[in-house]
Amino acid sequence: MTTAPKLPPPAAGSETRPTVLQRRAASFGHAVRGVGAALRTEVHLWFHAATTAAVLGLGLYCGLVRWEWAAVALSVGAVWCAELLNTAIEAVVDLVSPEYHPLAGRAKDVAAGAVLVMALAALVVGVLVFGPYFF
Repeated sequence: MTTAPKLPPPAAGSETRPTVLQRRAASFGHAVRGVGAALRTEVHLWFHAATTAAVLGLGLYCGLVRWEWAAVALSVGAVWCAELLNTAIEAVVDLVSPEYHPLAGRAKDVAAGAVLVMALAALVVGVLVFGPYFF
């Protein structure tokens, strides 16, 4: 039977090392803080939040079945993910290129285009899922 190697004791007067669980919890906290920061500063995310609430309400009203909820959840999550990545890309581009540069503009445009493509795909999913309930 093998045992995991023991870590050396912390030096006198130093703090103990955080456990793996503590580091994971801290990472989760950073992620939540990032979403919160984006929600406070990005108007497009306010629109996505309102749309998400409307879609969830509509799903409850229509009584979606499990696969329909899965399609809706994946679509909503993908749009949020695309928007958050777009926000991060814009922040990094602004940091490294405070002056206008054509490549910086292209990077921001492409990132915004990714959000548009994902939002259109989510719209198609919405029509396919909710359409039969209304037409």
